Amino acid sequence: MFCAIAVPAGAQEPVGAGGYRWLEEGPFAGPLYLVISIERQMAHVYDGDRLVGMASVSTGMKGHRTPTGEFSVLQKRQWHRSNLYSNAPMPFMQRLTWDGIALHAGHNPGYPASHGCIRLPYDFARRLFGMTQVGTLVSVTSDRLSPVLMVDALVAGDPGSAVVTFSPQAAPVVLAQRDEAVPPMPMLEVDPGIFRLRLMRR
Repeated sequence: MFCAIAVPAGAQEPVGAGGYRWLEEGPFAGPLYLVISIERQMAHVYDGDRLVGMASVSTGMKGHRTPTGEFSVLQKRQWHRSNLYSNAPMPFMQRLTWDGIALHAGHNPGYPASHGCIRLPYDFARRLFGMTQVGTLVSVTSDRLSPVLMVDALVAGDPGSAVVTFSPQAAPVVLAQRDEAVPPMPMLEVDPGIFRLRLMRR
């Protein structure tokens, strides 16, 4: 399948330890979601199919590994302190699990150094906190930073479900590696109901 992806300016420039970069200012149409790579110690923020921000992270150190998987933001608190680790401050906390894993601002050396949480640069965490809501999707992966389409087994097993469709009236697109426009072609469209169904089942 042919797929054209818009790569924002600056997306390929490296982000150092404790660094971050916003590629777009918004407003964002959504759905907003995050992909976090433990191997690369990086987080990518997507607005729909567009990469809009990236940041260095610090995940769990040896003995306190950050779990991988698909999560939703369960709770948000601008000023929070750890219930497990000496009342440690966790500003702009966004809880991913009820047993102590969260996104929050914190020391960010660019390598795993937390007790399992995902530490973000302070200013990045503050802005991200204002953009997300309870239910925002977060994918924590071993190495991947790109989004993937994930379909709930109940949806895939329903023969009447329309998960994706192809729009035959797509506008011309410009390829990231070439300057010339290509003719209109069918474009993959994801039913927004899929996102709503997934949030309701969590």
